[in-house]
Amino acid sequence: MLGRKPRTGLDESQPLSTVVVEARALCKTYVMGRVRVPALREVNLRIERGEIVAIVGPSGCGKTTLLHCLSGLEDFESGEVRLEGASLARLSDGRKADQRARRMGFVFQSYNLLPVLNALENVELPLLLAGRSGGEARRRALRALEVVGLENRLRHRPSELSGGQQQRVAIARALAPEPAVIFADEPTGNLDSDSAEEVMQLIDRLNRDNAQTFVLVTHAREVAVHARRIVRMRDGEIVADSSESRTTF
Repeated sequence: MLGRKPRTGLDESQPLSTVVVEARALCKTYVMGRVRVPALREVNLRIERGEIVAIVGPSGCGKTTLLHCLSGLEDFESGEVRLEGASLARLSDGRKADQRARRMGFVFQSYNLLPVLNALENVELPLLLAGRSGGEARRRALRALEVVGLENRLRHRPSELSGGQQQRVAIARALAPEPAVIFADEPTGNLDSDSAEEVMQLIDRLNRDNAQTFVLVTHAREVAVHARRIVRMRDGEIVADSSESRTTF
């Protein structure tokens, strides 16, 4: 790993659960004028530590909404989401944001790098905003960029990096806090096929070597086949949940 795991800050008297994220009877509805659109219908999902899980399905099936609810980015009408055994609903907005910063990592289709900052600074900044000291933030950022193979691109700004390299900076940024889980929404959507395969091989390696947990939302078969488990959604429901995805996708 990048270093010693921080305590969760949720319930330090209890050991960490083997279940990293869990949804119980999760329901979410979007209201558009007089129209109510169910996005999640009684969704139940358990993600164990060290898994790579791909959530797949057609556009509008609820997979991104599920990711947002699991990570606390969106609220929901009923049900429960638990992070390492503790209910997110019981946390204030501030504590929820703190848990996202310390125990969750995020990778999106758009790299969301600040163009005026170099690679090292882009990885450091969220650590500093989360309250890490300057020395610790620098150490974690350097180590994370080394892990993703960008130790020779520390001073390069995003415009000086390829798309694949920018996404590796984004993965380093997600990895640096040593999160319990990294959520990735279409992580290869802006990449050519070669760069996409490099990014997925990196995710494979981080999972294999560090037992890092990943939850991937994707419509791309070439991404999903890297998962050890595929969760299929349709019309806001989980319709299939299978392991050994390489043979079942």
